[in-house]
This record gives sequence, structure tokens and C-alpha cells, in this order.
Amino acid sequence: MVKFSIRIFWFAALIPALLSSCQKDENVKTPKLETQVQTDSVKKLNSVSTPGNYLASNGKLKIKLQDSTYTFDAAQDSVAFVNIMINGEEYYGVTAVNKAHTVSFGISSAGVPIAELASYVSGAQLLINVPGKKNLEYTLTHTAKVQDFGTISMEKYSQDTILAKGNFHTFMSRDNKPNAPMYVADGSFELLIK
Repeated sequence: MVKFSIRIFWFAALIPALLSSCQKDENVKTPKLETQVQTDSVKKLNSVSTPGNYLASNGKLKIKLQDSTYTFDAAQDSVAFVNIMINGEEYYGVTAVNKAHTVSFGISSAGVPIAELASYVSGAQLLINVPGKKNLEYTLTHTAKVQDFGTISMEKYSQDTILAKGNFHTFMSRDNKPNAPMYVADGSFELLIK
């Protein structure tokens, strides 16, 4: 059941990123910024006005797995921060598809994003299209307990021009077999909304 829920999440989470790479404004909201003035200063704070799925306008998502580092640049690739609900449960995460549609990545956690708080990884997937070869698919390892899947640490969320900033650490495997080898995946993201 958990495996099925994770696959449903990734299907739902990757759809906005995939569609946004071809149609930038169809299923991913363009953030509406609200300007608020603090009573004790004229400092302006920008925040995302509503929860949902947001396509970053700038910033980077990086993931290091084995000997390779994959970098998604929101200025040219489709990188989105998503907040979704599946069967009454809330999830948030980051999804990305490169401009050439050869690499996609997504990682999620249950709950809602809160700055300066770490939460457990609930899903992760890296797909790599290798021309002339079988595609590579890395998914969240199935041999660990939920608490051992890794963490997503949010440093900032919806602050000033930062949509989301943080890092993650998780374990992925290329095979669904019970004793498939695990690989450490580390990454970071800093996504801007302006």
C-alpha cells in the first residue's frame, strides 16, 4: 500500500513539471506576490499568496548520486515546488525536468513545508534517458523503514524572493528487489519566485 501511495504521489507530482516544460502556465501557478509593509519599517516582504504548485523562475536544484551530479537550472529547465493532497494526506516536494527531457527528478515529504524544520522523505525518483540504452530509474529504496529514508531540511520557505531553499539526504536504488543495493543521494535547492 505504501509503495502504491508513493507511486501515485510521483505520478501526481511529476505531471505539473512535465506539463509546465511545454506549457509554462497551464497546470503550475505563476506566483502572485503580495507586498506587505511592516508597521515598524518600510521593508517589503514578498510571500506566495496561496499554497499550490509553483514553477520557479530562477534558482537551482542539484542532486549527487554515485559519481554524477545533476543540476536543474530554473531559468531554462522546469523546476517546481509542489504542495498536494492525496487521500486526505498533505505532501510537499520539488520536481524538475531538464529542457532536453532527458533527466527528471522529484523528492517529497509528508506534511507541509515549514522553514527551519526537517522532515522525513516519503518519495524520490530520478529518471535518466540514455540515448540508445535502457532508461535508468532510481527510486526510494524499499529496504529501509520510513524514518530511514532520509530527510528534507527546509531552510527558507516563501520568504522574500525565495520560494523554497533547503537540502536533502536520501537513499535510492535501481531495482525493486528486496536486497537491491542502496545509493546515497544528496542534494540542495534554492528556488526563486522573482
